[in-house]
Amino acid sequence: MIMYDYTIRSPRLQDLERCYEIESTSYEGDEAATYEKIKTRILSYPEGFMVMEIGGLIVGFINSGSTDNVVMSDEHFKELIGHNPEGKHNVIMSVVVHRNFQGRGISSILIKNYIFRMRQLKKESIQLMCKENLISLYERFGFKHLVKSSSSHGGMSWHEMSLALKI
Repeated sequence: MIMYDYTIRSPRLQDLERCYEIESTSYEGDEAATYEKIKTRILSYPEGFMVMEIGGLIVGFINSGSTDNVVMSDEHFKELIGHNPEGKHNVIMSVVVHRNFQGRGISSILIKNYIFRMRQLKKESIQLMCKENLISLYERFGFKHLVKSSSSHGGMSWHEMSLALKI
């Protein structure tokens, strides 16, 4: 892993353009969140939205919602419908790094910091869906593969994973 002088923080509304650019150019097909969904996530749940900057430039981010009742295939939840900031389970919607910064360990830095933040917020678990090629990445952080998802978001095949945070 390459060492960086970086900043991890919650987003500000002025970060919306850059976050949308990263999301829309990094995901394939129509799996990327819309401009409006990213805006909603910034405004509605900044505690569950973490950006990483290098030299003042956002290079990647993670965003999420929280709930007491996780239904991974619920497309409305991606718009934070049913989101409860006090919910005991956190559901990641995007882990994304700008294509010019991929392959440098940035997603690992983001994920480690994100897990720490969710522990501070006293969440019981972190849930996510990923493509098959990313299962091993999340397993390195303690996530367990649950099942191949019934979701076909963006016309893709997904796998549900979970990380228990309570000891």
